[in-house]
Amino acid sequence: MPTSTPDSTRAFTLADFDFALPPELIAQHPAAERSGSKLLDGTGPAPADRIFKALPDLLKEGDLLVFNDTQVIKARLFGEKASGGKVELLVERVLQNNEVVAHMKVSKKPLPGATLYMAGGSRGGFSAKLLGRWPDAQHGALFRFQFSGEPHALMEQHGHVPLPPYITHADTAEDAQRYQTVFAKHPGAVAAPTAALHFDAALLAQLDGRGVRRASVTLHVGAGTFQPVKTENLADHTMHSEWYQVPEATRQAIADCRARGGRVVAVGTTTVRTLESWARTCTGPDLAGGQATGDTTIFITPGFAFQVVDVLVTNFHLPKSTLMMLVSAFAGYEHVMALYAHAIAQKYRFFSYGDAMLLTRASVQPHDNPHHAEI
Repeated sequence: MPTSTPDSTRAFTLADFDFALPPELIAQHPAAERSGSKLLDGTGPAPADRIFKALPDLLKEGDLLVFNDTQVIKARLFGEKASGGKVELLVERVLQNNEVVAHMKVSKKPLPGATLYMAGGSRGGFSAKLLGRWPDAQHGALFRFQFSGEPHALMEQHGHVPLPPYITHADTAEDAQRYQTVFAKHPGAVAAPTAALHFDAALLAQLDGRGVRRASVTLHVGAGTFQPVKTENLADHTMHSEWYQVPEATRQAIADCRARGGRVVAVGTTTVRTLESWARTCTGPDLAGGQATGDTTIFITPGFAFQVVDVLVTNFHLPKSTLMMLVSAFAGYEHVMALYAHAIAQKYRFFSYGDAMLLTRASVQPHDNPHHAEI
């Protein structure tokens, strides 16, 4: 177990989570084999360089892997206004009555009631009527549209894979397959839970054979996951909102894991956000009750008292990002920064299509941290 510094008493600022990353280390394409990526083992005092398919050797019989089973939708749509001006939508959430909430990129925003013609509009595409701004202030500058048909079907037919902004190529057939986990189940994400992209059928079978159990949660990853933190004082940052669900079977699996002395292994930061958001609504240390579904704006920074997750599988994150703060909170700031320095020196591949790391939870004293937004 790595030794942590007293993160709970340190006043962190945005600059603490910055680091210099050579642009050539930003992965533009996935590894040839999902489980063939590198895995930086950060569970000990010194980093160890491994391959991801070695993960079963690093887990124990009775451990519980918890995945985010969200499915990335083809949420990026191109079209035009009645005037012919180009418009781009990025669907953030699907509502009832063929309505969606979306980001809109356009030179001059149309007025409510205007009709956009997407993917060719009347020439084989569909229309999107602008109803107005999305009223929930937590979601920022979003707009509500009504599509002329069922949104998921229209996105699947006409949409594009919403690749992150640091991936510079247009989406391809490879992206449609590889920017999606092998167990994606519930459509709704505009970004993949990237740590889970390393798992393939062979690796899952090997983990099963080792006695490592599996469970899942759902968190529909929003575009806000790429939103930069712009305030030096972390308490001034407004965290984006994402919808989550913790099934009863997963809650029981966590209870069983604890009873047998196993560890809860979260695959990805989105799984951490889900489990720890749910835990904050539970009635006691046994995690009874709790809000099984809802929206979370939880902001995890160093000093956070984790209640569920013991081990974390995660990719490498953007400098100054909320995810960089989360992993630092989990494994200890100094330890994580040292691991990142090692990863850069050893030319690990970064971000969504990049390599992964394995971390264990550092010991910190529970306390109230004002940076942690409520559920």
